[in-house]
Amino acid sequence: MLPKLLPLTILLLWLMAALLGPLLPLAPNAIDLPNILDGPSPSRPLGTDDLGRPVLDRLIVGSRTSFLVAVSVVALSLLLGVLIGGAAGLVGGWLDLTIVRIIDIFLAFPGILLAIALAGVLGPGLMNLVVALAAVSWVGYARLTRAQVLSLRYRDHVLAARALAVPGHRILIRHLLPLASAPLIVEATFGIASVVVAEAGLSFLGLGVQPPAASWGSMIRDGVDYMLVSPHLVLAPGLALLCVVLAVNLAGDQLRDRLDVRSCRR
Repeated sequence: MLPKLLPLTILLLWLMAALLGPLLPLAPNAIDLPNILDGPSPSRPLGTDDLGRPVLDRLIVGSRTSFLVAVSVVALSLLLGVLIGGAAGLVGGWLDLTIVRIIDIFLAFPGILLAIALAGVLGPGLMNLVVALAAVSWVGYARLTRAQVLSLRYRDHVLAARALAVPGHRILIRHLLPLASAPLIVEATFGIASVVVAEAGLSFLGLGVQPPAASWGSMIRDGVDYMLVSPHLVLAPGLALLCVVLAVNLAGDQLRDRLDVRSCRR
């Protein structure tokens, strides 16, 4: 029971830190030069960074950044992917062929490199980061939605709705997407882990949130120069990133097992 509850516990802590962080008496940007690079202590459990700022406070604020980016990117990508992939699978013909070719072009490039290029063109910043990641993340949802719609569009209830001249968008929303929701939900769950890693990577490169705002990726970047004297500057955000991504993946596996009808019958 404990291994199954551990991912949910970590995700709950991540959610609470992201939502309740602004309500806590934190000072993530308070510079304290006499106490730079201090190790963990009772007053500052994770020590201080190269400017004397408390690492724990910045870690909590960084969790809010990763959470907001992950939720925003996945929601936007899921919406675009479902609309584009659903239209391609339902309408077919030249529209389906065009969308498939566009998806193939996007899949020909490594996603993270394309996101770096877009973030570099748009410029650093939280909103530009969300747009850049969403622009490369919708492809997987579109491909999955198209495949699900193609396998469902000849069901009896869908053919009956077409015979009754029901509009295509209503068929997609009311008759096809509810049946295709299970794999899309699982895909979105794993997508959160991918976006968290991508956000940390882009922030590490300086293309994410800008100083003095905190991000786990920027915290790791700032702490690399002091790894030998203050390893906690890298270990704290690195372990937080590891725990959240691992918890999301484990929760996604559990959710997939619950939503898989074939595994439930065994």
